[in-house]
Amino acid sequence: MNTPAPVRLLLCDDHAVVRAGLHALLSSADGIEVVGEAGSGEEALALAARVRPDVVLMDLQLGDGMDGVTAIGKLTADGGPRVLVLTMFDTDADITRAVEAGATGYLLKAERPEELFTAIHSAASGRTALSAPVADCLMARMRNPHPTLSEREQEILGQLARGLGNRDIARALFISEATVKTHLGRIYGKLGVETRAGAVSVAKERRLLS
Repeated sequence: MNTPAPVRLLLCDDHAVVRAGLHALLSSADGIEVVGEAGSGEEALALAARVRPDVVLMDLQLGDGMDGVTAIGKLTADGGPRVLVLTMFDTDADITRAVEAGATGYLLKAERPEELFTAIHSAASGRTALSAPVADCLMARMRNPHPTLSEREQEILGQLARGLGNRDIARALFISEATVKTHLGRIYGKLGVETRAGAVSVAKERRLLS
C-alpha cells in the first residue's frame, strides 16, 4: 500500500518564537511537512506562490502591514491553498470575517497538539475544523444573524461611527458618560466585539448604521 504524501504546511505568525515552536511541534507529527515560515501576510503570499503548500496555518494579528483576514482572501482566491486559522482571538467579528474570507477552519491556540494535527489533515481534505468555542459562536450567529439594537444603542453607534469619544457622545445625546459606557458594553456584547473600531466595522458590514 502506498503511503499518502504528507500535508505540505506553511506557517504564518508574526512572532518568531511562536513559529519556531510550531515548526518543532508539527515536524514531529506524522503526515505533515512544514515547507515554509512567514512572518507577515505579504510574506505568506510570496512564499505560498513558491512552495505551493496544501494548507496555510494563519494567525489573524500580524502586526504592521496586511492582516490575516486580508491574506486569507488573497490566498484562497482562484483555488489556492486551504487556510486554517490558529489564533488567540475568538470574538464573533474575527471568526465571521475569517470564515467569510475563505478560511477552512478556525482554531484557538489553547488547543491540544493532537487536535491541531487532526485539524490540519481535515483542512487539507477540505473538511471544516473548528474549536468548540468557535463552533458555538457560529451556531449562535446562525440562530441570531441580526442582533437587535435599541434606539439609544443605534444612536450611540452612529456617534461612534462619526469618531466621537464618550464625553462628546454624552453631550450630544444629553446623557451621562456612565450611561454611554453601559450602552457601549451592551453594543459590544451584541456585536461580538471588544473595541470601538470593531463595533463600527461590524455595524457597517451588517448595515446597522443609517
